[in-house]
Amino acid sequence: MWFFPSADTPGCTIEGCGYRELQSHFDALGVQIVGVGFNPPEDMQAWAVDQSFTYELWTDTDRTLAMTYGAAKRVDQPSPSRITMLLDAEGRLLLEYVGAIDTGTHPGDVLADCEALFGR
Repeated sequence: MWFFPSADTPGCTIEGCGYRELQSHFDALGVQIVGVGFNPPEDMQAWAVDQSFTYELWTDTDRTLAMTYGAAKRVDQPSPSRITMLLDAEGRLLLEYVGAIDTGTHPGDVLADCEALFGR
């Protein structure tokens, strides 16, 4: 699950396209990609269509997920922090990426960790 500050912005689009390009590799490992932001559903849908994203984008306008997973510290926070979490099938945290995330290389870094954890 990757939290992003805002749909259809340059950094978020670079990161989202990275996940799109690597999706078949994540699929082969049985890893589901989910992007989460605070944008309204219609903005998320338009961005997904425009960028040919086939993975799920979730709208978290009430900040429930962001507050639960630490991507937001306050309910009135305007955008989530850019963080990524690898969760197991039961929702337990396996790895967390916080701090400076390079949107151009991050999806590949996550894939490498998934291969190490779930490689078959």
